[in-house]
Amino acid sequence: MKKIHLILKNIAVVAFILGGFIACDKDFASLDSDVINPDNATNFYTGFDEYTVITYNKNTGPVQTNGLSSNLLGYYFDPVFGTSIYNFVSQMTPSAFDPTFGENIVLDSVVLTIPYFSRAIETDDEGNTTYELDSIFGNTPIELSIFKNNYFLRSFDPDSEFNDPQKYFSNGSTFSEGELLYENLIFSTSENQIVLTEIDTTTNEPVVTNRLAPAIRVKLNNPNNTFWQDLIFNKEGEPELSNQNNFTEYFRGLYFKTEATDLNGTLMMLNFAPTNNNSANITLYYTSDVDDPNSDNIDDTIEKAGTFVLNFTGNQVNIFDNSFITIPDGDTVNGDEKLYLKGGEGSMAIINLFNGDEEGNSPEFEQFKNDYKEGDVLKRLINEAYLEFYVDQTTMQGEEPDRVYLFDLNNNIPLIDYIIDQSVSVTSSKLDHLVPLQRVDDEPNGQGIKYKIRITEHLKNLAIRDSTNVKLGLVVTTNVISINNLELQNNTEILNVLPSGTILSPRGTVLHGNNTSNPDKRVTFKIYYTEPNN
Repeated sequence: MKKIHLILKNIAVVAFILGGFIACDKDFASLDSDVINPDNATNFYTGFDEYTVITYNKNTGPVQTNGLSSNLLGYYFDPVFGTSIYNFVSQMTPSAFDPTFGENIVLDSVVLTIPYFSRAIETDDEGNTTYELDSIFGNTPIELSIFKNNYFLRSFDPDSEFNDPQKYFSNGSTFSEGELLYENLIFSTSENQIVLTEIDTTTNEPVVTNRLAPAIRVKLNNPNNTFWQDLIFNKEGEPELSNQNNFTEYFRGLYFKTEATDLNGTLMMLNFAPTNNNSANITLYYTSDVDDPNSDNIDDTIEKAGTFVLNFTGNQVNIFDNSFITIPDGDTVNGDEKLYLKGGEGSMAIINLFNGDEEGNSPEFEQFKNDYKEGDVLKRLINEAYLEFYVDQTTMQGEEPDRVYLFDLNNNIPLIDYIIDQSVSVTSSKLDHLVPLQRVDDEPNGQGIKYKIRITEHLKNLAIRDSTNVKLGLVVTTNVISINNLELQNNTEILNVLPSGTILSPRGTVLHGNNTSNPDKRVTFKIYYTEPNN
């Protein structure tokens, strides 16, 4: 019921804002007709205003990391902010319950497969495909170990009065290592297609049986030569393999642990969800004796190859181990010289338009409303309103995020400009509202210059419908579409959630704040308008 109530509340808020936007358009209709009529060109003039904006830093602290659409695994070095190690824990579920394996079972191998995000570039006549990896940060080997997890991940919070889902946070330290199932001290990613073969018994030559997109694909150990037999095959007909609840209590999943090999490293964004034939899973390959379907004698058996699949489902938790520079919470009165935006368990910026108080009110805000509306009479048409944030190029090093995201901190929702922005490109969207990072010479890897965020409709709502001047949150994001909210462990009055795209973003940037010593790079808050020439 709490979830339904929250969803309805958010829908109501969005509907209210949209209604205001439509009303604004109607209110401006008469004025707009004069603006677009060339015969009345002397009846109006255009100009722009710059208003006060206070910007300051805010640490996020530990963030909720169960319920993410993807997960991070590896080691990341940021020359400005510091280092991060990303580990991962997941429950698993059999693809079938109450399995029948047969007699005289012989385990051949246990194979772990986790696809990378990748794009097919071209395919030759023989079916060989060239791929390009996506969402891989860095290219230096790391240490990768995979353990049986001994810590039970609860689905529901026992301390909740309403049986709410259990939340797990990025600073989790209670996960314990069971048997070591895989270890690679120099693990590195590969963009090569995976070609599976088997030996043709008639020609004794390998034959291609399948081609897979690039993935982590490794054989897991079988501790004491009995681990998997004891875990799976010996439980045939037992309660442990009869349903998901019993299985997740019995086998608590896997714990992926990474470590650095030098200052640099590799970080992977991975999708563990079972979505298609190339999904992440563990497959047990075995042979066993089963009844011969072609014989009338019930004692006749044949040897048959079989598989048993475990999918990554249920609770999945990312664990972050950061060694960051210290970024104190900022100056809420005067604003900060620099704004430090870092994804994950990082930091963000609070944006206070018109230097508003706790309710958003201020003399500057009243002046703005008086400039654009007097009673029920509109005085100016807002053509465009935007914020510009300049990158501190003397501080920034390394790769910068292409996108940032701005949201309403009071209601934890996107701005109206985000909702109505339908712009898309081949690789991204919301390009009118959240303009991608402008770079030197427009080169993909050029040094960042500035981010521009259009907030035209948000300002129309403030001017015309007397909407609340809410505080805004500015964050980096790995995907502007990933805006579902996840909670912070240490909620504050002004901040209690972050969008999932921010939690999944390892990159960071440093921007000039409103209190920067460089006036040419100060945060810009401009409104372009048209006003009747009375």
